[in-house]
Amino acid sequence: MAGDSNAEPSSGGTVQGHGLSMNECEKMIQRSLKDPKVKFLKEQLEKSGCVIGSNFIRGYTCKQAVGGGYSRGEGVVVCCNHLLIQDQVTQVVVHELIHAYDDCRAANFNLNNCAHHACSEIRAAHLSGDCHYKRELFLGSLKLRGHEQECVRRRVLQSLASNPNCSELGAKYAMESVWNICYNDTKPFDKVP
Repeated sequence: MAGDSNAEPSSGGTVQGHGLSMNECEKMIQRSLKDPKVKFLKEQLEKSGCVIGSNFIRGYTCKQAVGGGYSRGEGVVVCCNHLLIQDQVTQVVVHELIHAYDDCRAANFNLNNCAHHACSEIRAAHLSGDCHYKRELFLGSLKLRGHEQECVRRRVLQSLASNPNCSELGAKYAMESVWNICYNDTKPFDKVP
């Protein structure tokens, strides 16, 4: 999810006993940095002129029930208290790095604009593998035909619902108006990974 994650730094354990401890999460974040997709995205960000410091991806305890977030100038937040396993941490990092890449490459990128936010969410859900059939099967949301696009649409609308600048109707309109361009935009990948 791009934008505000309602995150707060924490060195403590987990919220209400759920999710990863901050120590476990930080270790998983470090392991995620070795993932080929994460390495590729970081390289592409740097090639695009965006500096990624050692603190660009950090673990936090988040108030909202989200896996993570991206914010210009702040970097990527991993919501440790809402994640349980390495795959989830890596998935959040990949998803949020796609938002960071979008922010880096677009001169006028503005997450307060519903269309910009929708486009980045379409790309992040599609390119990160958030809607891979195995993840959908695990969540019990799998259909035999069209599951990936339905999943992307569902995730985009969930994210836009947290944007105070996007009404429900405005979110749907924004998503549909940018769908073809953004769904087919695979940069920095040559094709959908």
